[in-house]
This record gives sequence, structure tokens and C-alpha cells, in this order.
Amino acid sequence: MRISYRCVAEDVKKIEDKDLFDPKSVYVSLTSHAETFGVEPVRVKIVTIDPFGHCVLEAFPEHFEKGYDIRPTIAAHMDMQEIHEAVRVGRLKPDGKILKDTNQLVITKAAIDPVWYLPGIAKRFHTTESNLRQQIFQETNGMYPELVTRNDLKIFLPPIGGLTIYIFGDLAAITDPTKQLAVRVHDECNGSDVFGSDICTCRPYLTHAIEVCVETAQQGGYVVVGRAGVIVYFRKEGRALGEVTKYLVYNLRKRQEGGDSAAEYFNCTQAVAGIQDVRFQALMPDALHWLGITRIDKFVSMSDMKYDAIVNSGIEIVDRVPIPEDLVPQDAQVEITAKVFAGYNGGSVFKKLDKDALKQVKGRGNDEYEDDDDNGAAQ
Repeated sequence: MRISYRCVAEDVKKIEDKDLFDPKSVYVSLTSHAETFGVEPVRVKIVTIDPFGHCVLEAFPEHFEKGYDIRPTIAAHMDMQEIHEAVRVGRLKPDGKILKDTNQLVITKAAIDPVWYLPGIAKRFHTTESNLRQQIFQETNGMYPELVTRNDLKIFLPPIGGLTIYIFGDLAAITDPTKQLAVRVHDECNGSDVFGSDICTCRPYLTHAIEVCVETAQQGGYVVVGRAGVIVYFRKEGRALGEVTKYLVYNLRKRQEGGDSAAEYFNCTQAVAGIQDVRFQALMPDALHWLGITRIDKFVSMSDMKYDAIVNSGIEIVDRVPIPEDLVPQDAQVEITAKVFAGYNGGSVFKKLDKDALKQVKGRGNDEYEDDDDNGAAQ
């Protein structure tokens, strides 16, 4: 993926630290947000990000006057090979506004760092603020003593990855429930998203979602009717267990007795990590609320956990779009079959198998990764 940013470039050598975040500095105006985001009525729902993180100059002028150093927590064109292919075979057509004649996509992008409001986080997980503070303090080996010594500090900056939002089409359509909106919430998978691993469906589903977003946005004629697509990309590698743990799970899947099987897909993660998933999807919808989304016409995801979290937060989902069957790599049949069996919505594309049939869905054997004298890792 090649991305060029719509911004004003300045010689880095000219920028001094003392000037960079001075509200009177020219560099602040040059790096300010290109678009306006956020809808006032829904900000009360947001507890995992700072809804004013992209407009600190406008939101906190009195603090700047007092000399506080307030940094933004929310800070283009996109070129993807799969989009070139979609144009080549006729699934997409350049329109000059959303999809250029060069097959590049015009997007608006926002990067967001996590900013937790502890009372709100506790309420969302149906616990007390005191218990939440104690648990975070203990699980981080006492790294943040202020969690238990400074109850007056209600904000916590967790040491976790943030998220990036990609918007296609008319920004005004995002907040208007009468206009078509396609959305995918995608959790990072470096091996597939970047390096093309075929053990999972992550990149094919992501690129298909981008295609759906473009197609939806184009149907509105960009300006005449106004439609949009949104990709929310979370840094939750390996179900938030991390890439090292994920590769250990891959090794177990390929080396276990009987080989890689859909029947043992989730059990392997449980055996290695002691838990199957730590993504806490209940926190995920905040990014959608920050955008002002109240209705999603096409939700490009089969995940029951993401669907439930979004709907329970008050956002309506009309249709769910499964990944096309022909986009699922052969070795990823294990993953998709196991997930549908566990509750993923396969629509009319994927049917839930019974337990006996589940055992028959096998992935590539470990011997296919190894040389005659090499017992190296599967992934």
C-alpha cells in the first residue's frame, strides 16, 4: 500500500521544539486538521478517546494562554493493487473524484491515540472505578502508581495501540442516517494485511471492504446525493494478544496431532495464551460515535462480537456483508469455518457445519513448510 498525505510539507530542520506547539506558530496552522469531525450530542458516550483531540487549539484556548503544552491525540491518496485489479476486471470504474483515472483513491484519514476516561470505562464494564484502577495497576505490574494514589486524575493514557480511520466519499453522509454508509471495523493483522500470509482472511476481507466502501460512495455521485464508506483500523494484532503469541498459536496449529483443524482453531489459542481473545470490543464503537455515525447500511464484517458491540451502543446496522467465498485462501478455510461455527454470521455464503464436519476441515500440513532436514517453525 502506498499512501501520500494531503498536507503542507515543511523542512524539519526549520522546526524547533519550542515553536512546534505554540498556538501562534505558523506550523500549528499548517498541521491542523483538514476536515471537521465529531458530533456534539454523542460525545458523552465516548470514554476511550478524546473527542476534542483533533481540535486542541479551539477546545482549550485558555490552557494554551496559561502555557500548557497540549498535544493533539488525533492527527490523501491511497494506491492499492487490489483496486487496480478491480478496475481492470470492471468491478470498479474511475469517476475522477473518489477513484481517480490513475486508480488511486481519494480519502480522508484520521489517526487516533487512546485516551481513557476511567469513570466511563468502569461504567461500560459494569464495575467500579476503584476496581478498574486496581486491576490496571496490578496487570501492569505497578507501572502506573498514580492509578491508585491519585483518584483525582480521571484520565489514563493506556500503553496500547490506537486506530486509524479512512473515509471514502462525502463526509456529510457519515452523520446523515438517510444516506448510504458502508463500514468495516478491522483489527490489525500484520502478517496478512502487509505481508500477504494466506493462513487467514484478513487482507482479502480488508481490501474487499475498501471496494465496498468505494462502490457505496460512488453510488451517490459524490456530491449530488452523498454517500460514504468508512474503514476503522484498530491496532489489535493477534486478537490483541500480540504477534509473538499469534505465531506460537500458528506453530501449535500446524504441529499438533492430527494437523491444523477447524475443530481445534480456538482451542489452540486457549492452550497458548490461556484465553481466546482480549480485544474488548465493547470499547470499539467510540470511534464510530466520534464520527457521528448512527446507522450503518452495509457492515462489512461477519463478527458477532463487533456487531453486538456496535448495536448495543445504539448504532443501527441494516445489512451485513460476508467476505466472498472466492476470496478466502485455501489455508484460511480452517479460520473461516471455525469462526462461523463459533457464531460468525456467514449469511448465504458460509453455512455452519456440525462438529463431525468441522473436524474434516484441514489446513496445510506442517511438512509442507519444512525441508527434509529442517524442523523450523510453521510461520
